[in-house]
Amino acid sequence: MKHLRTEPRLADPDALYALLMEAHRGLDDAASRRLDAKLVLILANHIGDAEVLREAIALATQRRNSGA
Repeated sequence: MKHLRTEPRLADPDALYALLMEAHRGLDDAASRRLDAKLVLILANHIGDAEVLREAIALATQRRNSGA
């Protein structure tokens, strides 16, 4: 069984952040949410493991509920 990897793995997280911000440039709130949703579904398909995705959703929900 695979588990969600939460340790930092990005070689250049600032570059990824800049790429994401550029992708959102000029979008209204609804279009921005659609872009995020599409990206989540594309990456979920790439991961392809329901247990890993459940862990990720639980972690995201936990952090959302704790205000982080």
